Amino acid sequence: MSERASAPGGLALVEALVNTVDLESGTDKLDTAEGRAHFGIADHELAAARELRESLRAVCLAHAGHPPHRAVTPLDELLATAPLLVTVSAADGSAALSPAHPTPLASRVAAAIAEALVEGTWPRLKACEAPTCHWAYYDRSPAGRGRWCSMSVCGARAKMRRYRAK
Repeated sequence: MSERASAPGGLALVEALVNTVDLESGTDKLDTAEGRAHFGIADHELAAARELRESLRAVCLAHAGHPPHRAVTPLDELLATAPLLVTVSAADGSAALSPAHPTPLASRVAAAIAEALVEGTWPRLKACEAPTCHWAYYDRSPAGRGRWCSMSVCGARAKMRRYRAK
């Protein structure tokens, strides 16, 4: 969908998870064993991973000023059971949040969000305004007002629709 560069740091994981489904074509990378393995999702965790993905999409839409695409479980409820650990380096005293369990997806997502909150990048992870797209992207625009995953595709379609409506 997008020619944009991936989100920085841990947000790349969140962006990639949201973008595992192409709403326009209906293809879902989590339907494949390879797609699930990429995120460390066991077969019995698939429903929870999809629920997490759609809750993340709803938050990305909210970051862009759009209503949720459908009713979803609030993200804070899904991440409430995702324990994080504070790790402190004895060498230099630096501290970081890390998942208590490296495999569960929710813990890795929670750690990525915590990192993005500290760096101030969390609100820049958005979802495309186009209802048939809702692709996640990292908004690098100076004012932080990006609306589409791709100006050449979704942005051009929206502008053409507005032009034709006139």
